[in-house]
Amino acid sequence: MNLVSGRGEIDVFEYLDYRAFLRDHYLERKERGRGFSYRAFSRRAGLKSPNYLKMVIDGIRNITPAMAERFARALGLEGEGAQYFVNLVAFNQASTAAERNTQYQRLTTSRRYRKAHRIDLAHAAYHSTWYLPAIRELAARSDFSEDPDWIARTLVPAVSRVDARRALATLVELGMLVRDRSGRLVQGEALVSTGAETRSLHIANYHRTMMERAAESIDLFPSEDRDISSLTMCLGADGLRRLKERIQRFRRELLDMSALEDDPARVVQLNFQLFPLSTDRTEDPE
Repeated sequence: MNLVSGRGEIDVFEYLDYRAFLRDHYLERKERGRGFSYRAFSRRAGLKSPNYLKMVIDGIRNITPAMAERFARALGLEGEGAQYFVNLVAFNQASTAAERNTQYQRLTTSRRYRKAHRIDLAHAAYHSTWYLPAIRELAARSDFSEDPDWIARTLVPAVSRVDARRALATLVELGMLVRDRSGRLVQGEALVSTGAETRSLHIANYHRTMMERAAESIDLFPSEDRDISSLTMCLGADGLRRLKERIQRFRRELLDMSALEDDPARVVQLNFQLFPLSTDRTEDPE
């Protein structure tokens, strides 16, 4: 993907992958025919290796925060653009979910990022806020009203009118709520998707949010309105595979069942969690 700004140059704010930006920047400079090369870039950045840029683009080498600043200068980036590139490197190379979230928040402080990645920000809001998926499901009710006051008091726990109004706007922007022929908001099939660079981050945040809601439901609702149970088992590799397949099949069956509901009346959340409580027999626990 060759993303350019209005000036005909590669725009770093269009990117969520710094290696893709480096690749496109290099190709664009080569196409201009100004003698740009890997060796020339190394000289600008004060690097000894003439192929250092190529190794970074190919994923063979990472770059440190200090090196990211040298890269930014060699790329001709200044001010907000240089800082965005440094933050982008940190985001792509973060090793934990907490660190990726921190670096992602730094990226989103840029006004030019928010303008270029409006849909990605909407996805971030959808996956990190429990009530957006809930509002989308509320639209299946026959008495659904797009009045923020109605939505705010129907959700449990209640949200603010401002949050309900913003959530509606986000759902419409993502195509998750659309207007039918009568002008009523109904569920739609979203045609947009978050980018590969942030998809895993947003989905992980979604699961954390919904697991928090599950824990809170123990105190919010009586036992007859919820079902929270667990199993602890010891499985082999084949047993684990078959268990995951059965969970996936059951999840699809439940979705099919919900699609056949004649008169949906209440939004519920069902979580599936499967995770290890021990090392594998072939692993060395040390």
